[in-house]
Amino acid sequence: MDKNLDYWTDQAIGFATTYGLKIIGAIVVWIVGSWIIKKLIKTSKKLMDKGNYDESLKKFLLNLTNWALKILLIITLLGTLGVPTTSFAAVIAAAGLAIGLALQGSLGNFAGGVLLMIFKPIKIGDLIEAQGEIGVVKEIEIFTTKLIGLSNKEIIIPNGSLSNGNIVNYSTEGTRRVDLVFGVGYDSDIKKTKEVLMNVLTSHPNVISDPAPTVNVMELADSSINFAVRPWCNTADYWTVYFDVTEQTKEALDAAGIEIPYPHQVEIHKK
Repeated sequence: MDKNLDYWTDQAIGFATTYGLKIIGAIVVWIVGSWIIKKLIKTSKKLMDKGNYDESLKKFLLNLTNWALKILLIITLLGTLGVPTTSFAAVIAAAGLAIGLALQGSLGNFAGGVLLMIFKPIKIGDLIEAQGEIGVVKEIEIFTTKLIGLSNKEIIIPNGSLSNGNIVNYSTEGTRRVDLVFGVGYDSDIKKTKEVLMNVLTSHPNVISDPAPTVNVMELADSSINFAVRPWCNTADYWTVYFDVTEQTKEALDAAGIEIPYPHQVEIHKK
């Protein structure tokens, strides 16, 4: 009995001598490492709050950073205990490569979403044109951006394509120019026509005075003198001005006796 007790006592002392310091070191590494991770996450959150990062992007990046640091801490902990970590690193690298290849398109969209949220070329409520679509930005997510089209349809664009393509943002400057062209007959008086057209623009409540609207002869076409009519308005009033000015111009030209040319059919009678 005493021999068995001595044996197990020797074994316990040997184990404590061999692994005791490693276990204590591992505990210290875990406590200190966890404290450092919390501090890093807290500091990162403060920096993101100051940078006005999108809430969804902020949560995703903080979670991603937290898990990456914890995996690094676990590998360090295993190394402290004397466990070979080379194989763990190889497995993690292989898994990362496999996941990266499988999710290549999704990772591209994720990277595009990160770029959109960091550099902010667009924001919710902006009227944009991208990837052949026009609409108001409804939501910017990690992988896709949702637009509401002009006919109230939802448009979903992958962020990879959106960030790598051309984006026309009509809302950035706050104002837009409405480009219209009206043609009148060659018998029309140019000066009078310009006055009629300018009166339509200056009398519209949504046409702004700075920049000032312009009316100019743009082209001497085959059957008409074409005028470039360029009113400016707030972005939200674009279509109101577009449709109102078009309608009111026709009425004003008719009232002034200025002809708007249109194709005529000439009927030929045989004798």
